[in-house]
Amino acid sequence: MGTTTPPRTLAEALRARGDDSLAGLLRARPDLLNPVPNDITQLATRAGTRASVVRALEHLDRFALQTAEALAVAPDPAPYDTLLSLLTGDGLDDGEQHDDAGAAITAALPGALATLREQALVWGEDDRLRLVRTARELLAPSPQHPSPTGLGPTVAEATAGMSPGRLQEILTATGLPATHDPVSAVAALSALFTDRARMAELLDSAPVEALSVLDRLVWGPPYGEVTPNPTPPVKWLRDRGLLLPVSTRTVVLPREAALHLRAGRAHRVPEPVPPAVAAVAERDPQAVDRAAAGQAFTALATVEELLKLWNGGGPTILRAGGLSVRELKRTATALDVPEPIAAFWVELAYGAGLLASDGETDERYAPTPASDEWLDLPAGERWTHLATAWLAATRTPGLVGGQDAKGRALSALGPELDRSAAPDVRRRVLALFAELPPGTAPDPETLLRRLRWERPLRGGPAPAAPAASSPGGAVPGGVAPGGALSGGGASGRGAEGTDLRSRLALWTLNEAELLGITGRGALSSQARALLEEGAKAAAARLAPLLPEPLDHVLLQADLTAVAPGPLERPLADMLAVLADVESKGGATVYRFTPGSVRRALDAGQAATDLHAFLAAHSRTPVPQPLSYLIDDVARRHGHLRIGAASAYVRCDDEAVLNEILADRRSTGLRLRRLAPTVLAAQADPGSLLEALRDMGYAPAAESADGDVLISRAGARRTPPRTPPVPVPEGPPTPDDTLLGAAVRAIRAGDTAATVARKETPDSPSSAGPSGALPRTTPAETLATVQAAAMTGSTVWIGYVNADGAASQRVIAPVRVEGGFVTAYDHTADEVRTYPLHRITGVAELAEEA
Repeated sequence: MGTTTPPRTLAEALRARGDDSLAGLLRARPDLLNPVPNDITQLATRAGTRASVVRALEHLDRFALQTAEALAVAPDPAPYDTLLSLLTGDGLDDGEQHDDAGAAITAALPGALATLREQALVWGEDDRLRLVRTARELLAPSPQHPSPTGLGPTVAEATAGMSPGRLQEILTATGLPATHDPVSAVAALSALFTDRARMAELLDSAPVEALSVLDRLVWGPPYGEVTPNPTPPVKWLRDRGLLLPVSTRTVVLPREAALHLRAGRAHRVPEPVPPAVAAVAERDPQAVDRAAAGQAFTALATVEELLKLWNGGGPTILRAGGLSVRELKRTATALDVPEPIAAFWVELAYGAGLLASDGETDERYAPTPASDEWLDLPAGERWTHLATAWLAATRTPGLVGGQDAKGRALSALGPELDRSAAPDVRRRVLALFAELPPGTAPDPETLLRRLRWERPLRGGPAPAAPAASSPGGAVPGGVAPGGALSGGGASGRGAEGTDLRSRLALWTLNEAELLGITGRGALSSQARALLEEGAKAAAARLAPLLPEPLDHVLLQADLTAVAPGPLERPLADMLAVLADVESKGGATVYRFTPGSVRRALDAGQAATDLHAFLAAHSRTPVPQPLSYLIDDVARRHGHLRIGAASAYVRCDDEAVLNEILADRRSTGLRLRRLAPTVLAAQADPGSLLEALRDMGYAPAAESADGDVLISRAGARRTPPRTPPVPVPEGPPTPDDTLLGAAVRAIRAGDTAATVARKETPDSPSSAGPSGALPRTTPAETLATVQAAAMTGSTVWIGYVNADGAASQRVIAPVRVEGGFVTAYDHTADEVRTYPLHRITGVAELAEEA
C-alpha cells in the first residue's frame, strides 16, 4: 500500500514526527523530560497527564488558547473548516457590533494550530483534528467548570437521562415528527438547532420576552435559575427545548442553539492579533540615558548607604525569618525613602549577595565578604551586578506588607516572597520596551493588555456576569465561573491589575525606574546593551554617564564640609567616621561635632592624623574652629579609662573622679571608690562608657593590660555566603545537547519496545506480555547471544543495571567471553559491554519482509 495510514492515537502521531519536531516538543514542555521517557508511548502518556496539560495550556497565548477552546466544543474529531467556522462565524448577522476579524483569524489560525500540534495538545490531520482528551476535559463545558467560551452542553449531553415521553413532547412543540426512540429524537432536535433556516422560523414565532431571555444567556454563563411556576416566555422556551433542565430549578441553553444565536462563533471577541503596545511619549534618547544614569548613581549610593548602615551588625532576624516592621521603618528612615522602597533596596542587596544572615546565636543581617569586593568594583560594574541580580531574582519586594494564603504578614527578607514567574515577567516587560524605538515610553495599560494576551491563563479569573432577573422569570448565571482554567472567560480578560502577572509587571515598571534601567519611562541604551550584549557592554555604556569620584572636599567655617560629588572610597569612609552626614543631594554636606571627632579618635586616629587628613583633602584652608575642635576633643579623650571589673573608672586626676561622684546623673551607675584614682560601677563597660559620654566626658575603653581599646567601624561580616537561588518556574529549558540525547534515547527505547520478535514455540518462556522484559534461562541466553555473535544478527534483550533499573535493548553481539557480551547497542548508538548475569532474557528479531 502506498498510502499513509492516519494516526489512530497520540503515540502514533508522535512516532511519525521527525527528530526536530520531537525536540521542539520537549523544548516547549520540559516537564516531559523529567525523567526521560523510555519510549514514544510513555512520552504520549506523560503528555496527556493533567498537570502537564495544565502547564502547557498556561503557556499558550490568547488566540492559541481560543483555538483549543473552540476545538473543545467542536465535534471530535473536527475538520479544519469546522474549526475555522467556530472562530470566524458563518458570516450571518448575530446582532453584535464587532469588527470583522475573519481575514485576521484565517491568517493566524494555521500558526495557532501549529503551536498546539508542536506541544502535542492537538494531533491528527486537518480533516480529523483531535484535542488531547485531558485538554478537552479541562476546556469543555460542565456544570462545575463552565467553558471559557460561555457555551453549554450539547443537546445530547443535556438530554441524557430525559424520559422518552418528554423528548417526544419537545419534538411535537417544535413541529417535528415523532420518532420511535430517544436517539433519533435527540438527532432530530440537534438537526433543527443547527439548521439556520428552520431555527430562524422557530425564533420568529417566539415571544419578545423569550428572545430577551436568550439574549441574556447566549454569551454565557448558559445556566439560569427558574421558579417552580415559570412565566410564559420561559415555558415557551422550555417546551421547545431551547432551555433544557439541568435540575429542578436550573436550565441551560444547549450549545447548538447558542451557536445559532452567535452566528456560529465560539468566542464573542476572537483575538488573533496581539494588542499593540502604544507609545505614551517620545523623548530624546540622550535625555533618557542621562536620567537613567542619574538614577543608577542614586541606586548605587543607596545600596552603599544600606551596607554602611548595617556595617557593624544589622537588625535581628525574626523567628519566622525576615525583618520586623519596626526594623523596616527604621531602615526606611535612615535611607530617607518610603517603606516599600526600602524593602526593594533591602531585597535587592540580599538578592545580589551583598547582605545575608551572620549565622550567630542572636542572628542578625550583616554585609557579606562579597560586599567588600563589590564596593571595590568600578561604578558601571557595580550597577550591572545589581541589575543582573534583579533580572534573575524570584524574590518579589512588592509583596512586602501583604498577607500569605494563611493570613500571615509577609515581611522583607522573609521566606515567602519567591514568585517563580517574576524573572519571566521582568524580561518580557523589558523586551516589549526594547521593541519600541529608542526614547519611546510605552503606555502601561497597553503593555499590561499585551502581557495578558500572551499568558491569559496566568491572569485572574474572568469577571462574572451580573445575575439579573429577566422578564421571563429566568436568572442567568446560577453557576459561577471557576476552576483552574476559567481565566480565559467569555471575554478572556482577567481582573484589571489584580492578577499576579499584572502586579509583577507594574512592580517591574517601578523597580526598573528606581534601578536606572529605564529613564523617564523609556528604556535606556545601557539597559538595551545589558539585555542584548551582556553586562560588560552595559558597564562600558554606563561608565561615561556617571560622575567621576572626587578626591577632595570643601571645608567651611561653620564646622561643615561640602562634597561636590561622589567621593573616592577611602576618602568617603574616613569622612563618614570623622563627620556626620547633614544633608544629601547634588552635593553632600558633612558636619563635624565633638561626638564625630571622638568617634575618629576611638577608631585609632590621633589629632595629628586628623589635621593631616583634612589638610590633604580640602581645597580650602582648614578653618580655625575645626582645628580647635579637634585639639580640644583630643586633649580630653582618654583622660578617663574604663575597663571590666564588673566595670571600673580609672583616672590619674582625683578631682575628676570626685566631680563624677558628686554629679547626680551618675547615681544610676552606683559608683564607689576603690582607690584614690579608681571607681567601681555596677554596670557593664559599654553602658558606663556611654553614660559618661552623655555627662560630657571623653572616656576611653581599655583592655585588661591597660591598653586603649580601638573601636573600628564596620568590622562585622558574615561568613562567605552565596546569593539566594531563584525558585524556578517548572523544569529548566533543556539545551540542544540534552534534547538530542533525549530524542535518541526515546527513539531507541521505542525501537526496542516495538521491534518485531521472532516466534519461538519451543521456548515459550521468552515470549512475555507486551512491554515486558524477555525471560530466558542463563543457558538459553548464552547460546542465543553466542549464535548472534557468530552470525552477526541482532537480538532483543532485557537488562537490569547496577541500580536495579530495567530496560529493553536491541544489540548486535560482537564478542562473548568471560561472562560478558560486547555488542553494538542500537538503543544507545554505541558499543557497550554487558554482564551476562544482568541480562534477564533474549529473543531473536523477526526477519524483515
